[in-house]
Amino acid sequence: MNQQIDQLAADNIRALAISMVEKANSGHPGGAMGGADFMHILYTEYLNYDPTQMDWPFRDRFFMDAGHLSALMYAQYSLLGNYKKEDLQQFRQWGSVTPGHPEVDVLRGIENTSGPLGQGHTMGVGAAIAAKFLDARFKGLFDHKIYGFITDGGVQEEISQGAGRIAGHLGLNNFIMFYDSNDVQLSSMTDEVTSEDTALKYQSWGWNVITIDGHDHSAIRKALDAANNETEKPTLIIGKTIMGRGCVTCDGDMYEGECELHGKPIGDTKADYIKTLINLKANPEDPFAIFEEVASHYSEVIAKKTKNAASKKLKISQWENENPELAKKLQLFLSGELPNLDLSSVVQKPNAATRDASSAVLAYLAENVENIIVSSADLSNSDKTDGFLKKSSVLQKNNFSGAFLQAGVAELTMTAIANGIALHGGVIPVVATFFVFSDYMKPAIRLAAIQELPVKYVLTHDSFRVGEDGPTHQPIEQEAQMRLLEKVKNHKGHNSLLALRPADAIETSVAWDIALKNTKTPTALILSRQGIKDIPAANSRYQEASAAAKGGYLVKETSNPDITLIANGSEVSTLIEAAAILEKDHNLKINIASIISEGLFKSQPKSYQESIIPKGKLVFGLTAGLPLNLEGLIGDSGKIIGLDHFGYSAPAGVLDEKFGFTPQSASAEILKYIEERK
Repeated sequence: MNQQIDQLAADNIRALAISMVEKANSGHPGGAMGGADFMHILYTEYLNYDPTQMDWPFRDRFFMDAGHLSALMYAQYSLLGNYKKEDLQQFRQWGSVTPGHPEVDVLRGIENTSGPLGQGHTMGVGAAIAAKFLDARFKGLFDHKIYGFITDGGVQEEISQGAGRIAGHLGLNNFIMFYDSNDVQLSSMTDEVTSEDTALKYQSWGWNVITIDGHDHSAIRKALDAANNETEKPTLIIGKTIMGRGCVTCDGDMYEGECELHGKPIGDTKADYIKTLINLKANPEDPFAIFEEVASHYSEVIAKKTKNAASKKLKISQWENENPELAKKLQLFLSGELPNLDLSSVVQKPNAATRDASSAVLAYLAENVENIIVSSADLSNSDKTDGFLKKSSVLQKNNFSGAFLQAGVAELTMTAIANGIALHGGVIPVVATFFVFSDYMKPAIRLAAIQELPVKYVLTHDSFRVGEDGPTHQPIEQEAQMRLLEKVKNHKGHNSLLALRPADAIETSVAWDIALKNTKTPTALILSRQGIKDIPAANSRYQEASAAAKGGYLVKETSNPDITLIANGSEVSTLIEAAAILEKDHNLKINIASIISEGLFKSQPKSYQESIIPKGKLVFGLTAGLPLNLEGLIGDSGKIIGLDHFGYSAPAGVLDEKFGFTPQSASAEILKYIEERK
């Protein structure tokens, strides 16, 4: 320990952070200045990783919640050699590797995309769960720590309750979070919006809470030592810090702790940028420079971390030699690949609800895929993830041998935790709830889409046929919302999410196969509460349904059809019955397509798309949600029957009658459309 070097390094971080914001004329300098001391001590003395292999699976991980403090991260990582001076100078600019909020870039040390407050530290909780899960299966290999960094805004976001409750309940002693408590937020002081006792709140959830001066390096070390030695609880280190630590006015007077230092360049406040640089011992002529003494110190730090990682790698190699079968399993987990699966062997009951069909698949996966964590928001017996649970057990404090997370009523928290599990690696996360409650999940689903995480969502009770529960539980607009993400491209140019609504039990098995093989984006499986009549098959229904891998296929085909009917989910069987009426009574020739995913279907060659939905021909669509669900498929002259209103409380069969979703009503609408187009 060298107090002079430590202070100089923290001030160097501050100088780099404010210089980035000043040059970009955009950003958040004050909080970065407050958190610099903790970051320097954490990264130089506690966080274990391999500088030569930043994605080493056995590394400690740092999850930033306060994404607006990206300048703090980039400044810290530049001292570690992960960013060049030119990168910092391009902060928040087009094409730079230093965006305004951190985006996943593991090779530079960025473990998670953050910005929407509360989600970053919740992803850290997910990573801690993944590490505990893996450590239960590979003793001693995954004993690393997950560090989080949160600010007043993240503490205030409602998701912090779910994350705090679950982390404490599970006794995640491998999760250590620093709370940068500076009494300032973007538009006000914190005492204008809250008077809660944060320490008592976290203690009530079962956390070890330590309060320190966040600028006292000795206190930071003492707190981190205690946190690393904690065996039963997650730790919250409340660091009392000063917003804009080190800022001075043009007269050289200290100007710290002010609200205006939060969210705009120093030069746009009463502080003086140049005088502040000088106060931080930086050179105003070269504000992006790393101080010579600091560079020398960090060279030693990097060498030491590399040496320590090499030592642990040697121990892991020895373990692999002594445990060849476990080592083979570990490699499979970390590769992200699946064992050989045969979902066609899953026995499905006739005319089953697709949630029940999903349950059968989950039971199969529980016995054949050892690195899945399934989570449900207090609905496992309704969303039918209990098919998995019956073959596994619930994750518990001091016992992570199971694979089921009972998240409680916390859909957003559960979904953000799944993102953290996926980011950690080695584990496949599945989360489940009613489709209507995907509204609660949406912010975390969006971050999964941005981060390209292969999380699987099981979304049941997919339509107004939820019935007696009434409009609060009957999804109408949710499918349209989910399918919008199929239309949004991620930064690799791919559909950012895959949404699958299968038409019967066997197609549900196929949908699960598609979902499991999708390792590049999140997948939503949209499933029915009610039973659905099986789609007739000429030979093997599973083989025919496998065509759903193209997003859409014909479940009923004839040459030179008069009309093509399209739908997904339970509406496909309704159209099959409607077609039978029309063929018998009106001698029509009809094709029927199940379009399980518009995004996947539209990624196919035009020739294939037009072989399923002929261009310039009559096309009729039926959807239990907004007509918007099928508008991208129907063409200019097609017709869609859907819902443009909320549901009502009544049995599902009654609602089908009232809303016009019986085969008789559908056939009448189809005939009317044909007559109109003559």
